[in-house]
Amino acid sequence: MSPAAATGEPEQAYRLGRVSCAEGQAVGCNYAFAPVADIDFEYHNPITNVRTYGSDPETVKKYALAYMRAAKECGTAVSVKHFPGDGVDEVDQHIQTSVNSLSCEAWDQTYGDVYQALIDAGALTVMVGHIALPAYQKKFNPDFPKKVMPASLSPELLKDLLRGQLGFNGMIITDATPMVGFLSAMDREKSVPYCIEAGCDMVLFNKDYEEDLSYMKRGYEQGVLSQERLEEAVTRILAAKAALGLHRKQREGTLLPKRENLSAIGCETHRRWAKECADKAVTLVKDTQSLLPVSPERHKRVLLEILGKCPSEERVLTHFKELLEREGFEITAYEEEVFDFSKPMRFETVTEFRNKYDLVIYLGNVENASNQTTARLNWHAPYGAGNNIPWFVEVVPTLFISFQNPYHLLDVPMVKTYINAYSNHDGMIEAVVEKILGRSAFLGKSPVDPFCGKEYLTY
Repeated sequence: MSPAAATGEPEQAYRLGRVSCAEGQAVGCNYAFAPVADIDFEYHNPITNVRTYGSDPETVKKYALAYMRAAKECGTAVSVKHFPGDGVDEVDQHIQTSVNSLSCEAWDQTYGDVYQALIDAGALTVMVGHIALPAYQKKFNPDFPKKVMPASLSPELLKDLLRGQLGFNGMIITDATPMVGFLSAMDREKSVPYCIEAGCDMVLFNKDYEEDLSYMKRGYEQGVLSQERLEEAVTRILAAKAALGLHRKQREGTLLPKRENLSAIGCETHRRWAKECADKAVTLVKDTQSLLPVSPERHKRVLLEILGKCPSEERVLTHFKELLEREGFEITAYEEEVFDFSKPMRFETVTEFRNKYDLVIYLGNVENASNQTTARLNWHAPYGAGNNIPWFVEVVPTLFISFQNPYHLLDVPMVKTYINAYSNHDGMIEAVVEKILGRSAFLGKSPVDPFCGKEYLTY
């Protein structure tokens, strides 16, 4: 979930576009695989719940348009994604073809409205996902097979819907073709040339370059890929480059930016914008135990636990721990217990735990990963053994802070104080600490329903 969306200010999405595109231009990148125009309808989806501007189509449209406006000002081409729209089902197109199951009418009012607005605003390219849209595939082709077919291989969605109904005249690029959502749809020997014949103009990533090139040539020779479609695809690629003025830059020798342009990276303005966004994004979802603000006078002894095995784990834990220790808290970082139930074991009693800690803080740091089917919480301790799983919420005040997934409350409904921060960069961690200490107000507005439609999570 983009922190920009939680600020309630489309201007933050504009700033995101300015920062990412300006810094990209500083190192010679002219093309952004953004903005994300997906809508987070399904909270179980492990990809859209950390990549979108939320679950409201109008909000997604406003923020995507703001990002695109900034990209244009930077001279960067956008690639609106992931057509025809991710976030309806609960699967990940990296590991299987996902399905947008909306009716034609419902799609028109949501994803269709978003894409139409972005196309009308001048989007140069659209990235097509390995996502099926059966309603429109069957509408344009009554004989469409029952097999799930991704948009990246569907002329019904590329030519009839995107080109025809929406009037898109720019370049179409596939999402990464080594993703299983593409690979499993048909034999790659056919799918490589056929994705161009179906309506795509450019292929993103190869499984093996030489093999894919041979498949493309063979498909052309065998008539899978027509001369007409090949020439059209090349023309659209060249047109996209021309729209960016790359031919002029090449002629003038300015394709590579000057070294002094690197000063844009991490400049003072960009750092200030990031800090302001973090301050406005952190969202207090609930505090039904009136725990906040915390202080070393009342909550000195803290058990700190981080959930989510990923490369950023040590950085997030260390930075958060150091910030609290500077304030006078005594922090005990949780260490995984070793369980051997074949032998007699002794765990801390409830009384011992109560006498040992004044506060427990969980840091949810479950990062998005394209090979995982869920972004849920997993526990080291089985049952109520050990101190990993939150059995103690009625014994010691417990606070949960999610730095990634905004739906973790689903797995910790017993925790009475819960915060969503949407990102684990250092500035966001610092903003969270300022707020739990009471030095800064919570300003964030959740762009999704963090209670997942379940009333009991609000208690």
